Amino acid sequence: MADLPAPAARPVNPRFSSGPCAKIPGFTLDILAAAPLGRSHRAAVGKARLKEAIDRTRAVLGVPSDYRIGIVPASDTGAVEMAMWTMLGARPVEMLAWESFGEGWVTDAVKQLKLDAKVTTAPYGRLPDLSRVDWDRDVVFTWNGTTAGVRVPSGDVIPADRAGLTICDATSAAFAMDLPWDRLDVTTFSWQKVLGGEAAHGVIILSPRAVERLESYTPAWPIPKVFRLTAKGKLIEGIFQGETINTPSMLCVEDYIVALKWAESIGGLPALIARAEANAKVIADFVATRPWIANLAEDPATASCTSVCLRFTDPRIADGAAFAKAVAARLEKAGVALDAGAYRDAPPGLRIWCGSTVETADVAALMPWIDWAYQTEIAALAAAA
Repeated sequence: MADLPAPAARPVNPRFSSGPCAKIPGFTLDILAAAPLGRSHRAAVGKARLKEAIDRTRAVLGVPSDYRIGIVPASDTGAVEMAMWTMLGARPVEMLAWESFGEGWVTDAVKQLKLDAKVTTAPYGRLPDLSRVDWDRDVVFTWNGTTAGVRVPSGDVIPADRAGLTICDATSAAFAMDLPWDRLDVTTFSWQKVLGGEAAHGVIILSPRAVERLESYTPAWPIPKVFRLTAKGKLIEGIFQGETINTPSMLCVEDYIVALKWAESIGGLPALIARAEANAKVIADFVATRPWIANLAEDPATASCTSVCLRFTDPRIADGAAFAKAVAARLEKAGVALDAGAYRDAPPGLRIWCGSTVETADVAALMPWIDWAYQTEIAALAAAA
């Protein structure tokens, strides 16, 4: 079989991983030179950097002044579990899951905390009917399904006068989507996603309603030290002023601050959202003109603009998983798309990160390569038949 000619243009940055994600444009290690390395995070300089990270987060995301923002251990996972372990159990719970991370939160609630929770699910590529959710329960859900490529289209479905708390895993949504703060009581993310920060640190944002729950309710189970947000029935306010529960990496914190400054320099949240939407549109336009590939999200209104998941629809493909892995491997070998395979628990296909640090020109340059890799693998199948 003769090799098909490869496209001439190549992405300048082939990093399309959905986490950790591409660094900000123009990133070099030199821009982290101001990091207070070798200094205590509890020293004045360390606390000042942590507080700056919190303050800039509030400014860029537009978080209300009466909401608390804290930097916590163990990435977004730690932040979500911190909320669940400290707040759930006070009232009935509904768990929503439409991808692997949401399924993980269901496991924690039902099998670890042993809650008699209502579980509402939908298959990959779809959302459940959110209008049927009982928002008078505490509801735990992901805003954007990183492994399924679907997102909540808006917060309008969440009642302003709900009785329960909303606990929202927004890790691949924050900084790329407009989050309705008045409808979210606990919001979590990791800066390794949309702002391309380094791993292992989480952020938790609490509404006044969430703080009231923390100060009025004591769970029946023990709370690990790294999850404790209260002492003697009161919120530990220092956590939300930069006094972290455990030792953070000041290099990672500096990296986050640099990314936040970059976000401010390009126009803040509106510019970040516009970049992600432009990236996703390039892929949507590509898919619309090719019958052999489709967005995993069945409803375009729910399609993610960050973790864009694609599936191959050609009926000639008998083994979808093997074909998708071969395409992803071919793209990686060519050096044009690194880490672009679907998540291990998701339907086979490709997953292309289109978050705000990715350049639209790089997404556009990648599209002909996907065409090339697909055509090459299809030709190989035909030759082997």
